[in-house]
Amino acid sequence: MEERRKNRRLGLTSRLLLKRLDQDGGAEELQIDVVDVSKTGVGFVCKESLEIGSVYESYLTIWTKEVLHAFIEVIRMERKEDGSFFYGAIFIGMSETEAGRIETYSTIENMSR
Repeated sequence: MEERRKNRRLGLTSRLLLKRLDQDGGAEELQIDVVDVSKTGVGFVCKESLEIGSVYESYLTIWTKEVLHAFIEVIRMERKEDGSFFYGAIFIGMSETEAGRIETYSTIENMSR
């Protein structure tokens, strides 16, 4: 598979709470499992079918137990054998400070190798 990531992604065990913002009506909260994260995006698994191009407000709990607030756009979807879906999403509303926290963790992880 061709690598399309702009930044190195890190494995991260966490949960992400998503609220869809690009449609009228109430916000639906979804629970997902984060597979990897970089300062520009996140990969996650979800049982729900999400549309490519959909925008969500997210609250990502990182390794320091801090919660990062960002908006994400789903750009890739892949159905898994167990019926769940793997998604790739880009951050479209993460502050530089919060992106820097992810980048700092990546730097520390690289130094420890």
